[in-house]
Amino acid sequence: MINLELPKKLQAGANQARQVATQIFRPVSRKYDLAEHEYPVELDTLKAMMEAMEDAGQAASGATMGSGGAPKREGVANGGNMKSLLNIIETCWGDVGLTLSIPRQGLGNSAIAAVADDEQMEKFGRVWASMAITEPDFGSDSAAVSATARLDGDEYVINGTKIFVTSGERADHIVVWATLDKSKGRAAIKSFVVPRDHPGVSVDRLEHKLGIRASDTAQISFTDCRVPKENLLGDPEIRVDKGFAGAMQTFDNTRPLVAGMAVGVARAALEEIRTLLQEAGLEIDYDRPATSQPAAVAKYLELEADWEASYLLTLRAAWMADNKMPNTKEASMCKAKAGRTGSAVTLGAVELAGTYGYSERSFLEKWSRDSKILDIFEGTQQIQQLVIARRLLDLSSAELK
Repeated sequence: MINLELPKKLQAGANQARQVATQIFRPVSRKYDLAEHEYPVELDTLKAMMEAMEDAGQAASGATMGSGGAPKREGVANGGNMKSLLNIIETCWGDVGLTLSIPRQGLGNSAIAAVADDEQMEKFGRVWASMAITEPDFGSDSAAVSATARLDGDEYVINGTKIFVTSGERADHIVVWATLDKSKGRAAIKSFVVPRDHPGVSVDRLEHKLGIRASDTAQISFTDCRVPKENLLGDPEIRVDKGFAGAMQTFDNTRPLVAGMAVGVARAALEEIRTLLQEAGLEIDYDRPATSQPAAVAKYLELEADWEASYLLTLRAAWMADNKMPNTKEASMCKAKAGRTGSAVTLGAVELAGTYGYSERSFLEKWSRDSKILDIFEGTQQIQQLVIARRLLDLSSAELK
C-alpha cells in the first residue's frame, strides 16, 4: 500500500490515535458489541486525556500567533479536517462504534465547526453534540425536514421527532435541523444547538442494531422546546436565492469523516486477512499480475486496490476543506467510494477466511456488520451518486432527481 508522507504534526496525532485504538478500543471491542447500550466507561479516561492534550495545545499555540492574534499561514495547509480524518481512520481501525462514542467528537460538532460564528464557537466549541436530521417520514431526503422552529420573541420554539440520532442519549447537546417556514421549502431549513437535558427534549428509545453496537442510536422528541435565538447556526434569514446550500455545507466536512471510518475498518480487515493468507503459505507478489497468482491472493489485491482509491479520494476531500476549496463533489465521491469499498472489503475478508471469518473467533464478522452503516448514514450510496452527477452535469436538484 502507498504510505503518503504526512507532516510531523499530523503524524504525531495519528500515532496517538493508533495507540488509543490498540490499547483501549481493540481490547474492549467485543465486550461492547455484545453489551449493546452499556456505556463504555473506558471513554471517560480517553475524554480526560483529550481535554488535557487540547488545553496544552492551546497554551502552546499562544507563542505562534501572528499580528492581531491570527495564526501565520502561507500557501496550502493541512488543518483540522485532515487531522480529524487521520485520527478517525486510526480509531476506526480499532472500533467504529467506540469511535462514534468518543466525547466531543459527534457529527454535530462538525456541523458547529462548519457554520458557527466566533461567538457560537466560544459557547459551543467544547460541547459534545450529536446531529438530529432524519425523521420517521424521510431518510436520505434532508430537504423533507418537517420539524418546526417558530420564533417567539428572543427564542425559537422547536417541535418534532428525530430518529437514528447517533450518540443521542450520551451527547450533552444536539444539533437539530428544523424548518422556519415549510412554505419556503429548503431555504427555510436551519440547524439549532439544543442541550439534551433541556426542557421539552425527551429520548424516547434506543435502537437495537446490526453493527456499531457500542454506539447509542436514539429517537428524540422535541415538544415546545425553547432555545435562545442565538442558538441558530448560520444565517437566520430565509434566503430563497441561496436555497439549501447553507444547511448542506455541513456535509462537506462530515462526509469525508464518515468515508474515513470506512477506510479505517476496511484497513483492519485487510491487515487481518493478509496475515491469514501468509499463515496459510500464500505469498502476495506485487511484481506479478494478479491473474497469475492464487485466486485468494488475486482477490486480496483487488480489495486492496479499491481501498487505496478510497483512501486517496478521502484525503483529497479533507485537504480541500482545509484550504477553503468547494468540495461538495469530492466529499460525495469519497463517501460513495469508501462506503461501498468498506462493505466489499470486510465481506470479502469474511469470505476469504471461510468459517473462521464467519465465527466470533476474529473480528472479521463484526467489522462486516459495522461497515454497512457507513454506506448508509450521512447520505446513502444512491444519494452520493446523485450529488456527484448534478455537479458533473451542472444540473440542479429539480433538474436531476
